[in-house]
Amino acid sequence: MKNMNDNAKTDNGIRLNKYLSEAGICSRREADRLIEDGKVTVDGRTASMGMKVFTSQEITVNGKRVEGKERPVLLAVNKPRGIVCTTSDKDRAENIVEFFKYPVRIYPVGRLDKDSEGLLLMTNQGDLVNRILRGRYGHEKEYLVTVDRPVTEAFIRQMRNGVEILGTRTKPCEAEITGERSFSIILTQGLNRQIRRMCEALGYQVKTLKRVRIMNVKLGNLKTGQYRELTPAEWEELQRTLFI
Repeated sequence: MKNMNDNAKTDNGIRLNKYLSEAGICSRREADRLIEDGKVTVDGRTASMGMKVFTSQEITVNGKRVEGKERPVLLAVNKPRGIVCTTSDKDRAENIVEFFKYPVRIYPVGRLDKDSEGLLLMTNQGDLVNRILRGRYGHEKEYLVTVDRPVTEAFIRQMRNGVEILGTRTKPCEAEITGERSFSIILTQGLNRQIRRMCEALGYQVKTLKRVRIMNVKLGNLKTGQYRELTPAEWEELQRTLFI
């Protein structure tokens, strides 16, 4: 089984964006933006897109030297409502990185919108982020939802079969009634505000939305605003699913 610690280094070096991702600096996409903006240097020279580097070289980002790879971190966190998952200045709300103030630079795997709560994974492993988020893998995410009026069998049937939103029909999914005005739903895609838009298209308004599972990782009894490291068993199952 491939370990997330393993480097994909060769005698020809490693791509700079991958190096920065594995060092816990940022995702590969963010690394490309930094390189393009001239904010990365290699041995004192401005880096170029697509270049390869060696660990023996001096690499800086925004003038700060990159100090090799950090210990891999993967956390399960319970995001409170009102916290955003983006570091953009567009939304003045506190973002998830600032909220947890974890001692190592970590970033969220995907997003939960500001008004949603529940399970979010945070990591310093860029490759892991990419593998979880790629839609073609169809990784399951489970949610508990309450709405503004009684949930009917017809509504659940439509949710299961797919709903027209954002110019496309959502993929078939699992959904079950859990109460008079509540239901559970398991998605394998992540369109923007997908559950809220699906409900709105069918005449419902979401009152609360909580994610309780991502693949094999469950929210469980983790309290709002707290985090935990994944257990060895969760790590092993996650790696087996993602890297085989």
